[in-house]
Amino acid sequence: MRSMSLLLLTAALGACVGGPPPDRTAKAQANLDRLLAGKVAAQPISCLPHYNARDMIVIDDGTVVFKNGRTVYRNDFQGGTCSNLSRGNYALVTKTPGSGLCRGDIADVRDLSAGMSVGSCVLGDFVPYTTPRG
Repeated sequence: MRSMSLLLLTAALGACVGGPPPDRTAKAQANLDRLLAGKVAAQPISCLPHYNARDMIVIDDGTVVFKNGRTVYRNDFQGGTCSNLSRGNYALVTKTPGSGLCRGDIADVRDLSAGMSVGSCVLGDFVPYTTPRG
């Protein structure tokens, strides 16, 4: 039974690592640039202790951003992309054992109209960007 669980986990993770993410579109890059404008990156952190799902912005299938006050946290998925995430009717659904998101957590991509999972991906480090005080 344990080997079956490991096999399923390996297959699920393998679906996320379909190679390097595709080139970001000009529109997605402009959106990311707008969110990070005037901000400076700090050391990546492994967990985002508090977040509101409504404050998550999908940049493209490879990157999401979480806004928390004046700080923006960029997360590039590990090992590739989260297929279909940037399409209009899909959402990223996370299940966290604690109160926050962490590097290595697996997130599902859900088709909102059908109510079913259409893929998954693994969260990477959270890079905080803040506006320098001047």
